[in-house]
Amino acid sequence: MKKIMTICLICILCGSMVQAQKIRIKTGIEVLKEQNFKCLEGKRVGLITNPTGVDNHMKSTIDILHEAPNVNLVALYSPEHGVRGDVHAGDHVTDMKDASTGLPVYSLYGSTRKATPEMLKDIDVLVYDIQDIGCRSFTYISTMGLAMEAAAENGKELIVLDRPNPVGGLKIEGNLTEDDCVSFVSQFKIPYLYGLTCGELALMLNGEKMLKEGKQCKLQVVKMKGWKRKMDYTQTGLQWVPSSPHIPHPHSAFFYPVSGILGELGYMSIGVGYTIPFQMFAAPWVEAEKLAENLNNLNVPGVIFRPMYLKPFYSVGKGELLQGVQVHIMDFGKAPLSEIQFLVMQEVAALYPDRAVFDHADKGRFSMFDKVSGSKQIRERFSKRNRWEDVRDYWYKDVENFRKLSKQYYLYK
Repeated sequence: MKKIMTICLICILCGSMVQAQKIRIKTGIEVLKEQNFKCLEGKRVGLITNPTGVDNHMKSTIDILHEAPNVNLVALYSPEHGVRGDVHAGDHVTDMKDASTGLPVYSLYGSTRKATPEMLKDIDVLVYDIQDIGCRSFTYISTMGLAMEAAAENGKELIVLDRPNPVGGLKIEGNLTEDDCVSFVSQFKIPYLYGLTCGELALMLNGEKMLKEGKQCKLQVVKMKGWKRKMDYTQTGLQWVPSSPHIPHPHSAFFYPVSGILGELGYMSIGVGYTIPFQMFAAPWVEAEKLAENLNNLNVPGVIFRPMYLKPFYSVGKGELLQGVQVHIMDFGKAPLSEIQFLVMQEVAALYPDRAVFDHADKGRFSMFDKVSGSKQIRERFSKRNRWEDVRDYWYKDVENFRKLSKQYYLYK
C-alpha cells in the first residue's frame, strides 16, 4: 500500500512538472481585452483569424469579439486552412457561414487572396489576429499584407493584434525577395527569416511603402506586454496552437526554415508524412551513418545530426524504408537554421554524385523552389558545383541592411 501511495505521489509530482510554465506575456488580444475593446467601439468589425487566434485561456478571438457587448463583429475573413482550421494545406477555402456565430466567412485563400470591395462594404475596421512562424514563405504574413492593401484601397482601418515571433526577434537569414520571385510565398522584399513580430512587420510594410504601388493604410498595432526579442516561443509560457497541420509544436517553427526550401522539390523526405515534420532528411538511397558523419564533420554551430531509419506514413517515400538524418538543434541561438538544407544538399552530392539534387529533382518544381528562396540565383549558383560556399554570400548579402532598416520599427527590446 505504501509503495502504491509513493508511486501515486510521484505521478502527481511529475504531472505538475509537465504542466505549462507560467505565462510570461500578454498577446494583443489580451491587451485589447484589458482596454475593454476601446479601439473597436462604434465600428463595424471584420476579423481575419484562424485557430491560432486565441487568448491566454485558449478562447477564440472570434468568440471573444462576438460576445463582447461593445463590439459589433459583422464578418470573418479566412486565410489558408480556414478560420476554424478545417481546410487542408493548399486547398481552396470557400465562402461560408461560421457554424458557431452565424457570421459570414469570406475566403482569402480561394478565388482571391485579397479582400474585394464587396467583401469589405459592411465593415469599418479589419482586425488581424494570427500566430505566424517568422518565416517569409509561410502565407499568413502575405494575407496580412494584402489585407493592408485592401484596407488602403477601400478606406478601411486595419488593427493588428500582435503575437510573438516564435523564432524570436534576433534571427535574420536570407536574401530579399527579387522582383521575378514575388509570389504568395514571398510576397514582400524581406529576408527569409525576418526577425519581426507581425505587428512590427505591418508597421514596416506601411512605413517603407512596401505594399503595392506604395499604398499605406490607416494602421494600428495592439502591442504585447512582456515579450522580449530574445524570447523564442517556448520561453513565453503560452500554449501553442498548430499554425498549420505540419507545425504541431512551437519548436516546429524552428525547423520549418531548416528544410522547407529543399522540401519544395519533393526530392527527399523532410519528415512531412512522418512524426517529425521539417526535422529530418531521408531517402531510400542514403546511408544514414555516412551522411550523419559527413554533416557532423562540418561542425555546424549549435547542431548535431543523428542517423535515423524510418518508413513515412504518407507524402514523400510513403511506405518505403528510408535512411537519413534527424537534425537536433542543441543551441538555438548559434544554429544557422536556413543553411542546414543547403549543407545536406552539398553532402548528398559529395557522397552520391549521381544523386545531386538539381540534376535529378522534378524540374517542374524549380519555380516554387526559386519563389521560396526569393531568388533564382540561389538554385543557379548552387547547382554549378553543389557547394554552399557558392551561395552563402548571396544568401546573407541583405541581412545587415535589413537589420538596420527594421530596427526603426521595433516595438520591443
